Amino acid sequence: MMLAGLTASYFAFSVVHFLQFALAITVCGLYGVDLSRASKAGKYQDSKWIYAEVVGGISALTTLLYFVPHILRFAVVWAWNLILFILWIALFGVFGSMYIHEDPEGNKDIQRMKNAVWVDLTSALLWLFLALGAFGYWWRHRERHSRFTGRARI
Repeated sequence: MMLAGLTASYFAFSVVHFLQFALAITVCGLYGVDLSRASKAGKYQDSKWIYAEVVGGISALTTLLYFVPHILRFAVVWAWNLILFILWIALFGVFGSMYIHEDPEGNKDIQRMKNAVWVDLTSALLWLFLALGAFGYWWRHRERHSRFTGRARI
């Protein structure tokens, strides 16, 4: 009975959120390798890698929250998606400047980081598309009231 109230747009958003969840977990794994290696060696853990883990973790938690029906109807969803887009673009910028022009020369760690940069960009673009989609959904389904008194629903 609960599934009857869910729309096709909810299922479309859920498919994209699942992809975002997979990308967030992938990013956590790709950057977590270096953090784990530094921790085991007793060395300094760079804040850039910690930032990547935090952005991946927040994104994964957000997508899990979005799987709850009717959460997507809140007005702040599109704004939160836009904030996550900005965080992902910053992550792409930081690691893109470090690794896009780097030649791996057989070094698997550099190749892994080059791949992580493209995962960052893909995730950022998905968050942008979802922010725009959530804004469109909110704009279309918001409550509208009359212009003069504000009491009548249009």
